[in-house]
Amino acid sequence: MKDIMSEKHFKPLDSAAVPRFGGLPTFMRLPVATPDQVDIALIGVPFDGGTTNRPGPRHGPREVRNQSSMVRPVHHVTGISPYDLVRVGDCGDSPVNPLDLMESLELISGYFKGVREAGAIPLTVGGDHLITLPVLRGLVNEGPVGLIHFDAHSDTYDSFFGNRYNHGTPFRRAVEEGLLDPKRMVQIGLRGAISDAANYDFARANGIRLIFIEEFEERGPREVMAEARAIAGDLPTYVSFDIDILDPSIAPGTGTPEIGGVTTREAQTMLRLLRGLDIVGADVVEVSPPFDPTGATALTAATIMFELLCVMADGIHQKGS
Repeated sequence: MKDIMSEKHFKPLDSAAVPRFGGLPTFMRLPVATPDQVDIALIGVPFDGGTTNRPGPRHGPREVRNQSSMVRPVHHVTGISPYDLVRVGDCGDSPVNPLDLMESLELISGYFKGVREAGAIPLTVGGDHLITLPVLRGLVNEGPVGLIHFDAHSDTYDSFFGNRYNHGTPFRRAVEEGLLDPKRMVQIGLRGAISDAANYDFARANGIRLIFIEEFEERGPREVMAEARAIAGDLPTYVSFDIDILDPSIAPGTGTPEIGGVTTREAQTMLRLLRGLDIVGADVVEVSPPFDPTGATALTAATIMFELLCVMADGIHQKGS
């Protein structure tokens, strides 16, 4: 681990000096950095070659950068100021090939391997949900990790149109490749009609904990997260947040909206309850600016990103202090 106590931390632009609509658009208005300069690397993956219906998440990282100018530096509930605890910077975008899905998977995994080797923990903005697979390929090198997954969909299907690599299959592939431990996986917020009654068979057969929206509504975010924390335990865990866990009345700018989702306040409550877990990486995916005319979905994603950043920074700081 880097010596986070003795090195200068990057800070967002001061909105009292540079207005929020000014300056170059970076995540949280932070300086551009390289992974070896930071403890938490904010990274974009502008790729949606795994999308099966409504495209557009390739534009997600750029618009989330724009909307993140609205996010202030101190958490109003926990008092955490992540930029005072650890070094955080915008490390740019992973390379991708928009015309070649398989090459993009290799490019993304190679990039995130470099992030891991530099000693940084990535907080990533997609892109469609397929990007989580190559991110995990780059990060995981010492056995499978756990997963806390917020989503309307399980994404453990086998294939679409004969293709095994798309945004509906990343977690099945990750289990098959030994990147994720299915006994330490929980998927929260699942809902919506399915195309086949067997869609959840793989997840159930492998011991993945599925929490459908009806159970979530009955139990509430705190009880659900207590179980999620118990499933993840004290071992390394990845967090993946698909924006479509939120009700589309709140976050319409996504490729596969499902009515009846969670509210932003419920999502924020759940993310704050991640505090203290051993988070080795996290992502926010499936923001599609072409379906987000007001920018509300991208602003929501930027705020979710900040919630994740706070718990991740606190965790690193507690280890290093």
